[in-house]
Amino acid sequence: MGREFEIVREYEVDASPQQVWEAITTGTAGWLWPLEYEPREGGSAGAGGAVTTWDPPHRLTSREEDPDGIHGLPQTLNRLDTLIEPREGGRAWVRYVHSGIFTGDWDDQYDGASKHTDFYLHTLRQYLLYFPGRRAAHSDVQGPEASMRKGSFAAATRALALGGAAEGDTVRVDLPGTGPVDAVLDYRTEHFVGLRTGDAMYRFFGRDAWGGPVGIALHRFAPDAAASREQAQKAWQDWLNALYT
Repeated sequence: MGREFEIVREYEVDASPQQVWEAITTGTAGWLWPLEYEPREGGSAGAGGAVTTWDPPHRLTSREEDPDGIHGLPQTLNRLDTLIEPREGGRAWVRYVHSGIFTGDWDDQYDGASKHTDFYLHTLRQYLLYFPGRRAAHSDVQGPEASMRKGSFAAATRALALGGAAEGDTVRVDLPGTGPVDAVLDYRTEHFVGLRTGDAMYRFFGRDAWGGPVGIALHRFAPDAAASREQAQKAWQDWLNALYT
């Protein structure tokens, strides 16, 4: 039997409603992963979803439902709703609601979805602050099966040599395929790490906590990022594979 869930987040950003709208509709590669929305109610929303509200730049709602499980996951209904309102000084207020039905271990799924939401929305705010409107080359890298063992994420954080650095600190990191660079540690929890350079954001996911592999998302904004996408993805894949062999 499934059980409903709802995750609600509200926040203000130093960006206009139009900038937020563009980020969540056409700029998702810069902070999440590439998504395509057909710009109308009833249009397609990603793989299998449908747009139920299209009101730029105020509200976007989508819905996806599959009684056999959405994309093979123990979830049969998924709804995403973003409400955007203007604030003084050209800022925007955003209310984000993720809801639906989980059919597996509800507590574990809710915990994972809630913590991922916080990380994704933080990355969205970083994108709006440091890379507004810029197109990104996105890559998603998954660790091997060995990285699914609980506690595996610690190996990735050790390999990054972050030491006792805290959020907001500038750290020197050796990035695969790039070499040593200075980066801002913009997010750090037990299960997630975010690094930001002048032309990229690197997101590290400790999904081993919820039965998945350790993963990395690359959001690269340099002029040659698209041309070097495969090279960057291979460098990070090799890095993950070496960690968990």
